[in-house]
Amino acid sequence: MFIINLTYVKPIEEVEKYLTEHIEFLNKYYFSNNFICSGRKNPRIGGIILCNAKDMNEVEDIISQDPFKKNAIADYDIVEFQPTKYAEDFKVFVE
Repeated sequence: MFIINLTYVKPIEEVEKYLTEHIEFLNKYYFSNNFICSGRKNPRIGGIILCNAKDMNEVEDIISQDPFKKNAIADYDIVEFQPTKYAEDFKVFVE
């Protein structure tokens, strides 16, 4: 499992220009069950995506399709981790 930490490198006005396309990107990967949750940072300087993928290569391939990546709107920091303790309802993502 991976935490994708986005940090905006452009003004929020630039972020807003690509937000609809970014949401479509998110929806695509929610539909494929790669994304578990996502949201804005507070304050609004970026976002977080919790991603279920087989390896770092798959995550990098997914990120390469994000309009924020394609248009240099955000930098991405990826953290891989192995869930060892979780709520019962989260079990479906770990199996």
